[in-house]
Amino acid sequence: MNRRVRRVGLALTVMFIALFAIASSIQVVRTESLYQDSRNVRAAYETYKTQRGSILVGETEMVTSDAINDQYRFLRSYDSVLYSAVVGYFSIFTGSSGVERSMNSLLAGQSSAQFFEQINALLDGTPVTGAAVELSLDPAVQRAAWDALGGRKGAVVALDPATGRILAMVSKPTFDANMMAGHEYEPANKAYRDYLDDPDQPLVNRAIGGDLYPPGSIFKLVVASAALESGRYSATTTFEDLDRYRLPGTTTTIKNSSGNACGDGLLVTLEQALIRSCNIPFAMLAVDLGEDRIRAMAELMGFADQIAIPLAVTPSVYPKDMELSQVALTGFGQFDVRVSPLQMAMTTAAIANQGVIMKPRLVDQVVASNLNVLSQPEPQVMSSPMSRETAALLTRMMVDSVGFGAATNAAISQLAVAGKTGTAENGPVDPYTLWFTGFAPAESPQVVVTVVVEDGGGIGQNGTGNQIAAPIAKAVMKAVLDQ
Repeated sequence: MNRRVRRVGLALTVMFIALFAIASSIQVVRTESLYQDSRNVRAAYETYKTQRGSILVGETEMVTSDAINDQYRFLRSYDSVLYSAVVGYFSIFTGSSGVERSMNSLLAGQSSAQFFEQINALLDGTPVTGAAVELSLDPAVQRAAWDALGGRKGAVVALDPATGRILAMVSKPTFDANMMAGHEYEPANKAYRDYLDDPDQPLVNRAIGGDLYPPGSIFKLVVASAALESGRYSATTTFEDLDRYRLPGTTTTIKNSSGNACGDGLLVTLEQALIRSCNIPFAMLAVDLGEDRIRAMAELMGFADQIAIPLAVTPSVYPKDMELSQVALTGFGQFDVRVSPLQMAMTTAAIANQGVIMKPRLVDQVVASNLNVLSQPEPQVMSSPMSRETAALLTRMMVDSVGFGAATNAAISQLAVAGKTGTAENGPVDPYTLWFTGFAPAESPQVVVTVVVEDGGGIGQNGTGNQIAAPIAKAVMKAVLDQ
């Protein structure tokens, strides 16, 4: 009998320990993940009745929660559509996006970092006030990017290559979050559905997500990096200078954007090919390098990575298991290579920052309602894909590209600017995707700017990256340098 009692007691003890562990996991370890779960209706309603923290740009509150006399108590208010793609929206009926979503637990006062505030609020019988999130965006740079992009579809990213701080992030077309923040179901839901059904996809942050873009010739920076880092190539490595090149194993030929050979002689160097943005030498180079070396460099630069800034960034793609003809096309950013503007800004930052990519970030600090600093991210190295020597070589080539090559419209008087343009094809008759990526000043970079413009900038296949995207980047660079 005693043995049976002991067995029952032991079983009950094990069950109690298991129950305690599960309860502790739910209450402590999994608190934030459960709170963020969209199926958690109770948490959702608590969130709506909480005074969410503000979202600030500089010293200005761009997003606030204002007291209102209805069952939800507070109405979310958005000051400017310039920041919609970043801050997102917060809606009772349609959920949330952007910083509103990725920082929800802190904004709502439900993060584990706010534990003592939660205890004090419980003792006082008052609800927790959410923490304020201060973004890294610079108002002057954001405005310059917004104005320069104008009415075109596309995106602009500007970041500090030495720290990874994102200074501007613009995506157009965009949306008015106030349309979805209201407490009446019909108008809020209609606005959301209208945005969702819009073929221009205004709810998508083109700087970090969506369907991504073919990079065109700005991808030559990745291919050139892989070549130089392999030790098998130098800036003076030469290629046969052709005006037509037949893709391996096919009868298809490609040409340079000019329709002519890259130079005047029988041979062209890697340096000349990058400065003039010639496709044929880079197609040859990609075939000789092979897809594995190019992919390895791309992945060192962040391709295929799940990156959070804290917004989730759609991973960029360098395809696998290609035929040689397809590898050749990737040499100048065609076939199935797909990138986000942020990814190409990171790639460019590796060159600007002497071979080191700092982790990109949008948040400077998070401050509780009692003014305690809950989070203050420090600069963090993400990867070191290339040597200082390679970065210096590529910088020199990019400076010459702006000086007298394919990126001249990014030039700023009495300042060395490093840049690379891209004009990506999307189909036989489809408008081009236009790019610029670069940094300034070249000798001591303060800012990296990447610009993408969709639909050929409104002029179909007649526009180029140098014509449309480079002047946009120039305006953003000047906004940083003029401060």
